[in-house]
Amino acid sequence: MSKGKVDALLGIVFGDEGKGKVVDCFTPKYDIVARFAGGPNAGHTIIFEGKKFVLRSIPSGIFDEGKLNIIGNGCVIAPDLFMAEAKELEAAGYDLKSRLHISKRAHLILPTHRVLDRAYEAAKGKNKVGTTGKGIGPTYSEKAARTSLRVGDILENFPEKYAALKSRHEQILKDLHYTDYDIREEERLWMEGIEYMKSFPLTDTEIELHKALKAGKSVLAEGAQGTMLDIDHGTYPFVSSSSTCSGGVCTGLGVAPNAIGEIFGIFKAYSTRVGSGPFPVELFDETGDKIREIGNEYGAVTGRNRRCGWVDLVALKYAIALNGVTQLIMMKSDVLDTFDTIKVCVAYKKDGVITEDMPYDTEGYEAVYEELPGWKSDLTGLTSASQFPKAFQDYIDYLEKALETPITIVSVGPDRAQTIERA
Repeated sequence: MSKGKVDALLGIVFGDEGKGKVVDCFTPKYDIVARFAGGPNAGHTIIFEGKKFVLRSIPSGIFDEGKLNIIGNGCVIAPDLFMAEAKELEAAGYDLKSRLHISKRAHLILPTHRVLDRAYEAAKGKNKVGTTGKGIGPTYSEKAARTSLRVGDILENFPEKYAALKSRHEQILKDLHYTDYDIREEERLWMEGIEYMKSFPLTDTEIELHKALKAGKSVLAEGAQGTMLDIDHGTYPFVSSSSTCSGGVCTGLGVAPNAIGEIFGIFKAYSTRVGSGPFPVELFDETGDKIREIGNEYGAVTGRNRRCGWVDLVALKYAIALNGVTQLIMMKSDVLDTFDTIKVCVAYKKDGVITEDMPYDTEGYEAVYEELPGWKSDLTGLTSASQFPKAFQDYIDYLEKALETPITIVSVGPDRAQTIERA
């Protein structure tokens, strides 16, 4: 934790690493937790005291009373989905309105954005990106085109602004010959969500953060998705629509680069990917199926199967360099407890040429592996690093040496208590 600084917790491969659990564990050390990018496609799962929560837009520090949570300007918000998520938390006994602020500069996902998302994906034919259909891509596109609506717009002359943008979307859909849709019920809930959002503090969150940092307070920036889904540096076009790297913390929260402190890079002891796009370490055999079943690798929001493979050092080295990662956090180590051998991807190969650097396009590359012995032990009951089996400690040492970055936290199960600090 860095006082007067913004520490960042980032997924550094394809997302779905368990950021929500770690943010929840970190929150007691911080004054503020802030989301800087992404929309309701990012499902952060948190399990504690036998209860399971899936957070989509709300920061994962929301369970800690007395801590401020911020949805930053770099995020996109669907009012109806936000309302459903927030009311579920309120029903569980959490007072959101006293601990959650929303940036007036965050952009709004309209019901017609979701229709546009489906229409654009349908038009791609066989070249589908694998979007969640939540309207996130079209919203970010319009943000860049300077035509979208922001949270602050709901405070003045909103019906006119909404009608104008909806009309524009309807014309686009007509031009695409995509007219078989009915959003009336969806729109009713969306408008209800708009009124519900007005009951929260809608603020200039970047100014709040500036004042907090000046006062020496500590901030944890919570990322969404992962580095390989970054709009600039990921496996384009099979990426998200926002800046998921550490640079996105600055633009998505309105803080300067010299305000950044520690950068925690979170990854799994193996690899997963959701949706389309190249994935050199993907396993199409029983091993991949076994990892998926043991790890419960299904999307928290969509339920989609995650593609599974061994850990990928090419992707990890690339992400560590891009983000300036200072500490690594390895999740779901226990999923590999029963394997005789563990493979590690150390390079990619294509047309007989081997590279350890991330190519411009990874399509057609295959993984080059080294093998390590499995630990064949149950990690889930361990409470300290001193209890790690030798083969598991050897695996950690191997990764640390290859990645030239310390692994300071290891997760050995889904509960917040199954989180072991090594530093």
